[in-house]
Amino acid sequence: MEQYEPDRLTPVEAAAVRRSLRNGRAAMTRRSLLRASAGGALAIGGLGALSACGIPAANKSQGGVSADDHSATEKVVNFSNWPEYIDVDDKTKRHPTLDGFARRSGIQVKYTEDINDNDEFFGKIQPQLAAGQDTGRDLIVLTDWLAARMIRLGYVQKLDTSVLPHAFANLSDQFRAPDWDPGRAYSYPWQGISTVIAYNKKALDGIEVKSVSDLLDNPRLKGRVGFLTEMRDSIGMTMLDMGKDPAKFTGDDFDAVIARLQKAVDKGQIRRFTGNDYTSDLAKGDFAACIAWGGDIVQLQADSPDVGYVIPDSGYMTSTDNMLIPNKARHKTNAERLIDYFYEPEPAAELAAYINYVSPVAGVQPFLAKIDKSAASNPLIIPDKAMQAKSHAFRALTQQEETAFQQKFSKLTGA
Repeated sequence: MEQYEPDRLTPVEAAAVRRSLRNGRAAMTRRSLLRASAGGALAIGGLGALSACGIPAANKSQGGVSADDHSATEKVVNFSNWPEYIDVDDKTKRHPTLDGFARRSGIQVKYTEDINDNDEFFGKIQPQLAAGQDTGRDLIVLTDWLAARMIRLGYVQKLDTSVLPHAFANLSDQFRAPDWDPGRAYSYPWQGISTVIAYNKKALDGIEVKSVSDLLDNPRLKGRVGFLTEMRDSIGMTMLDMGKDPAKFTGDDFDAVIARLQKAVDKGQIRRFTGNDYTSDLAKGDFAACIAWGGDIVQLQADSPDVGYVIPDSGYMTSTDNMLIPNKARHKTNAERLIDYFYEPEPAAELAAYINYVSPVAGVQPFLAKIDKSAASNPLIIPDKAMQAKSHAFRALTQQEETAFQQKFSKLTGA
């Protein structure tokens, strides 16, 4: 029998997880809670629950393990998501899109905001999945790098395309073919996340910023530049600036990026590496420019007119949070119907208008315009074709690469 030896955190990776919980996306609320650490595979507290002698992997050849589907007789779907990552009616505190799905389908959604960190959540459900048990969840939302691991381990079920006509037809071309799930056989994006260059116009005081090279090399910005503690974002943006492809890079390419960033650290060009707390530095002008997440910039601009952003000619990084159906889920068909519902333009527009990250649904723009014209015209929410063409994804890493690269990046950031 094939054995799965649990991925164990190195001291460097464990520090990265703790740092993420303190000041990264996992430490924030609402849309800031989208992605946790890009480090190790298990939560720090979850390691002890796994057997040191190895845990059998699920059956990979059939794309996960199904259970008897009770969707026809049990009109419910258990949906786990991140905190405040869905539309909310401020008066009733209910979720209009989920209520709309229930009215139309007769399926009630038991919605739980219990994913606070990718690693932590994986540590919570992994022992059940490895043992072939139902996690009690029919639908979960995980960031792309962990979604890739779940698929590789055979922990999620292959989707039935016959139940997903809207999802299949309306998925944006930008998100159709990740290397970790070609053709989206196991996952569909919940939302996309764009990594861009943000700036404070007042703090720049006439300095032009168009590229990562400007951030790293312009002496007039010394000590006023910020990069992210998320490895894939900071490394990926710098890699693009150096003419390298984040989807195809080698270990030598990674080392070259580290060397370039280290040079900027050594000369004091980079003020610091941050989690989501960069938003305060940017709004105040302590950062004249920084690497930033697009959804945060949409929110900042509402209150900070000096904040703007740039899409470099070299391109920008894109990642996704993804809906998956874990093994042994009792209500697979109901979960698939819910996935498909969120790929209809109307509910997709409601969702995008509230959370302000990239909608993965093609054709949503005119429906969003009826709710919020400014959101519909914002390329950070609805990327046009020119912007989509500049998007790049970070390739899937092996566990060995994850450990080695994270160690080098943590040394760079002083973690």
